[in-house]
Amino acid sequence: MRFDMRRPPDCSVSDQVRYQAALEMAVWAEGNGFDTIGLSEHHVTADGYLSSPLMLAMAIASRTERIAINVGALLLPLHEPLRIAEDIAVLDMIAKGRAAVTAGIGYRPEEYAALGRDWERRGELLDEGIEVLLKAWRGQPFEYRGRSAQVLPRPVSRVQQLLYVGGNSKAAARRAAHFGLVFLPAIDDPELVTAYQAECERLGGKRGFVVLPNAPATTFIAEDVEQGWRDYGPAMLFDAVAYGAWHHPNRRAYAESFASDMASLRAEGKYRILTPAQAVEVIRSTGSLHIAPLVGGADPALAWRSLQLFAEHVLPQL
Repeated sequence: MRFDMRRPPDCSVSDQVRYQAALEMAVWAEGNGFDTIGLSEHHVTADGYLSSPLMLAMAIASRTERIAINVGALLLPLHEPLRIAEDIAVLDMIAKGRAAVTAGIGYRPEEYAALGRDWERRGELLDEGIEVLLKAWRGQPFEYRGRSAQVLPRPVSRVQQLLYVGGNSKAAARRAAHFGLVFLPAIDDPELVTAYQAECERLGGKRGFVVLPNAPATTFIAEDVEQGWRDYGPAMLFDAVAYGAWHHPNRRAYAESFASDMASLRAEGKYRILTPAQAVEVIRSTGSLHIAPLVGGADPALAWRSLQLFAEHVLPQL
């Protein structure tokens, strides 16, 4: 289950109601077979995209006991890394080791400009941020920008469980290998696996792990597919078009849509409406189902209808 909190300007449901719904849905997800809650990050958006995912992750962690929480990607170059090290350490303790952060570089220059970061130095800033996190979480004093720093308490989780590296380039793959971290690309490109493993070998270490996306598609469940498209289609189309407007030549992601109308959105297959029986077959064949119940400003009442169908007609079949 994923949340990014984006909504159109004419959405009739307030942000407060939608954030409260996200918390309730996360609690519901834990009791209904879901493994992970995913949260994303972007800034200076016109559609209210989630800008503080660690805060929402903390809220979800305080309301749940077992479900994993992944912030991916956390745009680390946009943050002060020492403060992020402190925040993630506290999140790790509250979540009892269930939280993880995927460090990403981002692809929107306007975010860097708004937050006073140098877009041309983004790779350097990401490297510095990861290095600071790794040093800080040892719990020992270390030099940080010419001064002594220390982060206590330390996280309870091993670093490799707590911090991943995202991206869609060979440079990102090599970065993950350099720091000895799991690599989570946004696209299932075998060349990224090769680049990661080659860098691991070059550095003299054993091969690490690359986790490729397993055909994610934003899904709603409806008894009548055509009615489902009438109910959920406008929100999914808004999300697809809004995301597509951020297209950048450096961005490659399985979830990126190029649809511009409902017909092309349906044909593309990255957003879908499934009957309960179809959802069961998808899970049996791929091992997963990707639900974003509030995507594109979807009405929470409609989203709950989709989730209830999952609980009543999909989960019992698994």
